[in-house]
Amino acid sequence: MRKRFLFAGLLIVVGLSVAVAVRAAQRPIRAEVNLVTVLASVLDPSGLPVPDLPVTAFELLEEGRPQQIEIFERETNLPLDVALMIDASLSMTKEMAFGRAAAVRFLRQLLRPGDRLAVFQFSDAVDLLVDFSADPVVLERAVHRVSAGAGTSLYDALLLGAQSLEGRPSGRRRVLVLVTDAGETTSRADFQSARRAVLRSEALIYTILIRPVKSEGGRNTAGEHALLTLAELTGGALYPADDVAELDALFARVEQELRTQYRLGYYPNPRPHPGSYRRIELRLRSIAAADSAAATDSRSPGSSGYHVRYRRGYYAGQLPE
Repeated sequence: MRKRFLFAGLLIVVGLSVAVAVRAAQRPIRAEVNLVTVLASVLDPSGLPVPDLPVTAFELLEEGRPQQIEIFERETNLPLDVALMIDASLSMTKEMAFGRAAAVRFLRQLLRPGDRLAVFQFSDAVDLLVDFSADPVVLERAVHRVSAGAGTSLYDALLLGAQSLEGRPSGRRRVLVLVTDAGETTSRADFQSARRAVLRSEALIYTILIRPVKSEGGRNTAGEHALLTLAELTGGALYPADDVAELDALFARVEQELRTQYRLGYYPNPRPHPGSYRRIELRLRSIAAADSAAATDSRSPGSSGYHVRYRRGYYAGQLPE
C-alpha cells in the first residue's frame, strides 16, 4: 500500500513538472519581443568610420533614462536587406546611364553571403523591378531595366520601400538607399505617412542626392529637406553629388558605413506602453573617462569632431506580461 502511495505521488510530481515546462515553453521569449537594437556609425572629424571602440565608450538612454547595454558588437555581422530605389523621372534622364552603371557596381561590392537586395524605380509611379534577391545577375538586369517616366513620387517611394522592408525577417539589418534629385512632384502619400512607415520599418535611410543645380534657389528643396530629416532620424545619411562622376565614391561611402556599424541592444526600463513612440539617445563618452588606460588615445570619441549616427526612436510593440 505504501509503495502505491509513493508511486502515485511520483506521478503527480512528474505531471506538475511537465505542466510547468509546457507553460514555460508557451510564454513569450523576452529576448525576441522586448529587445531594442540600435545600429550606430561612429565617424571621425574627416567623416571616416571609427572601428574598435569598447562598450564603455557608449551611453544609451531611452526617454532620458539610462539603459543597460546587454548586446554589443563592434562590427555587426547581421545580414543586410537593402531596397535600392532609383529615380527614373524626366529630370534624371541625363544622369540615368551613369546612375545605372554606378548602382550595378554598388550592388556587386555590397552583396555578401546572406544579404538580399531589391530594386525599385520611381517616377510618377513606383515599380518593383526585382524582389529581394542574392543573385547579382538578376539584380544587374533589373537595374538596366530602369526607364524614364514623368513625375517624381518621392514620398510614395519611401512609403512602399519601407513597407517592403518591414515585411522582411527579423534578425537582419534593413536599409533603404535612394538615388534621386529629390524633386517631389506626384506622390499620393504625404511626408508624415512616409515618415511613419520608415520609422515602423526600422530601416536606415541613405540618399545619394544628385544636384544638377547647386544653388537652392534653383531647385525644389522640399524633398531634400524631407530626406535629410529621415536620414537623421534613422541613423543613415544624405550625400550630395554635384557631378555624376561622384556617384561611385558616394556609393562606396554607404557600403563602408554598413560594414563598420556597431550593434547595441537593450531591454527598455521601464517598459514602454505598446504603440508609443520612444526617443533614443546614444552618447559617446571619452574613452579616458571609461578606461584610464586609454586616457592618451587621440582617437577617443570624446575628442572634438567625433560624430555618431543612430536611429532616434522606435514604436514600441506588444511586450510580454
